[in-house]
Amino acid sequence: MDSSEPWPHAPPHFTSERGIYMVTASTYEKEKLFRNRHRLRFLHDTLLALSRQYDWELQAWAVFSNHYHFVGVSPQSGANNLSPFLKHLHANSARFLNQLDNTIGRKVWHNFWESRINYDSSHYARLHYVNANAVHHGLVHEASQYPWSSAKWFERSTSVSFQKMVESHRCDRLTILDDF
Repeated sequence: MDSSEPWPHAPPHFTSERGIYMVTASTYEKEKLFRNRHRLRFLHDTLLALSRQYDWELQAWAVFSNHYHFVGVSPQSGANNLSPFLKHLHANSARFLNQLDNTIGRKVWHNFWESRINYDSSHYARLHYVNANAVHHGLVHEASQYPWSSAKWFERSTSVSFQKMVESHRCDRLTILDDF
């Protein structure tokens, strides 16, 4: 890299193609800012509302005190609106938290990482991973017990055969940023 080029502080985002994406975002310095039910509910509800506004079909999601994951299908026009969608989510949730904590201007979000999913097996493994993430983090024993994820919705909205098929795809070998 030429010394006159700025150092890239964020991962490059390749979101021009329509498709299924997995997205992970982290709070700044992994601080547990969404540390209670009220804050988690706000982040959860805002994520779902803005996904509809930006025409993203979420298939799995989970929000936590310092990060979130989702698997979503981009709009027909492509995934070019992913960055504006997440910028809107991060701005709204940062304003909300900073007003609650009287810390106007505090940096809340660090970054986001996305990957386009190209294979069915990868898609199913990521659906399994996101739905089971609260269990992975030791927050609940059964994924459907965690109220700020899609696990309960997934159980109610999909066939038992599809659930078993998704759960049969191992997610322990996935390379997903999740050291929270």
